[in-house]
Amino acid sequence: MGSGAPALLRTPLHDVHRRLGARMVDFAGWDMPVQYPSGIIAEHQAVRTACGMFDLSHMGRVYVRGPDALRLAQLCCTRDLSRIPAGEAAYSLLCNERGGILDDVIAYVLDAETVLFVFNASNRESDAAWFSQKRDQRGFAAQVDDQTLATALIGVQGPTAQSVLQPICNGDLGALPGYAFLAAVEVAGRPALVARTGYTGEDGFEVLTFAQDAEHVWDALLSAEHVTACGLGARDTLRTEAGMALYGHEIDQHTNPYEARLGWVCSLHKPEFIGRETLTVMKAGSPARLLVGVLVEPGGVPRPGFPIVHANQPVGSLTSGTFSPTLKRNIGMGYVRRALSEPGQTLHIEMRGKLVGAEVIKLPFVPHRARPRAKITPEERPHT
Repeated sequence: MGSGAPALLRTPLHDVHRRLGARMVDFAGWDMPVQYPSGIIAEHQAVRTACGMFDLSHMGRVYVRGPDALRLAQLCCTRDLSRIPAGEAAYSLLCNERGGILDDVIAYVLDAETVLFVFNASNRESDAAWFSQKRDQRGFAAQVDDQTLATALIGVQGPTAQSVLQPICNGDLGALPGYAFLAAVEVAGRPALVARTGYTGEDGFEVLTFAQDAEHVWDALLSAEHVTACGLGARDTLRTEAGMALYGHEIDQHTNPYEARLGWVCSLHKPEFIGRETLTVMKAGSPARLLVGVLVEPGGVPRPGFPIVHANQPVGSLTSGTFSPTLKRNIGMGYVRRALSEPGQTLHIEMRGKLVGAEVIKLPFVPHRARPRAKITPEERPHT
């Protein structure tokens, strides 16, 4: 008899989600909570007004270590990590030679010989293999160490996130700028890395801890006042309101950074990284299409794949679409010709056979309230 589909991976918090009554779904091969009994809208509003907690342990956590760790990271990343001081992180892209986006990642520079990458769950194995391949091609002295299954990642997001986390963290969170992290602290008495990062547009933190400590840390956080467990459903509505790209939707190997409005993470001044030559040409030209946000009139909830229409002709399709609990409006993102990308442009979305009016607006839909990152001066380049 055949073994059938492979069993879904489970995070160290799987039993906790079951106990909390979460509805579980297959997400990138992981059994993940999409929502809890409170519901997606309540979870979403908790993050916008107080504090929500997410199990992010399906995300890849891969360390690049060794004398050539930074050289390998620099080759694979579009961002110039030599300008990121130890103790800070950077959002970056991994691109192929054609400028297509292999993944969007966060790189945490721990020291001159250690960079932690957080990959999208669906790309973890392919990203790690790609890093290893580039290392071997160049003969770099670096280890690609996948610690995903040995660790857990918990998101603590919202305007009260710091007041929830600080009482059980022995590091000073108040002094931490955006995209900075404390690499060796304790949370609820357990060793952890705490970063001021997130995917909601709100202030917040991500807590990396050992798998065996995950339940203890989660329970300690959830026991604080006004903390709500949140699933993938709310994570998606929050990041859509914040205008943040999702791999497999807004970005993939068939999209490039400039049309996705992510050219700001392509450090073309770097002497070398994979895709640099192609991206240099792309920047010199103008992308034929651009990612836009649209406010959609009532008439059903817009969903990914729905056609975008102009003058009764299809001109693209939605990459994301949802009802915005904050705006109480339908919203979506998608690619259109550059000429149709200006705010105020009138379009239509074809929803279940009928055309519904839409207006292009400047992203994000909801202003970001995350703490800004520290200013990096030209002198702060310890790895060059």
